[in-house]
Amino acid sequence: MKVRALVNLVGLATGFALAAFAQQKDTVKAPNAQQRDLRADVTALYEFNVLGTKEQEAFNKNDASAVAALFTEDAVLVAPDGMFFGRQAIEKRYADMFLESPITTFCGQHSQLNAIDNAVWSVGKFWSTHQSQAGPVFVNGYWSAIYVREGDAWKIRMLTLGEHPGPASVAQTK
Repeated sequence: MKVRALVNLVGLATGFALAAFAQQKDTVKAPNAQQRDLRADVTALYEFNVLGTKEQEAFNKNDASAVAALFTEDAVLVAPDGMFFGRQAIEKRYADMFLESPITTFCGQHSQLNAIDNAVWSVGKFWSTHQSQAGPVFVNGYWSAIYVREGDAWKIRMLTLGEHPGPASVAQTK
């Protein structure tokens, strides 16, 4: 009796295992996300040109609220001076930066613009001149961003900034 129960149990377990294996075998894999280059898409170029113009105007006016409005509520900014989570923290970071070292000129450039499903990623360069207590300071570097649609506008979900180190000053080389 015990042997027969054991044989039935093994048979039942084998049946479940074969059914589970057959089900896995028939499972359709989800397709990989499709990436599209948007540099030839007139509508996308127009929309991101509008966004870039808003960004440039906000920086050149040292308007932290206008800069923060370009971000989603849950955005992340990764900058040389730290990571900032959420639109409020990003606005405070820029407000503090503009008070300490106002921007006199700002310019940015997209090098890539690509869509993946319903998001867009982009990379590029930036240049800016800040007014410090010691005089004008030129800053340049690279950035990468992920954008998502919020209503009828594109917003920044994540922005990463990397400043290019400037030439060493005379005091630093001694």
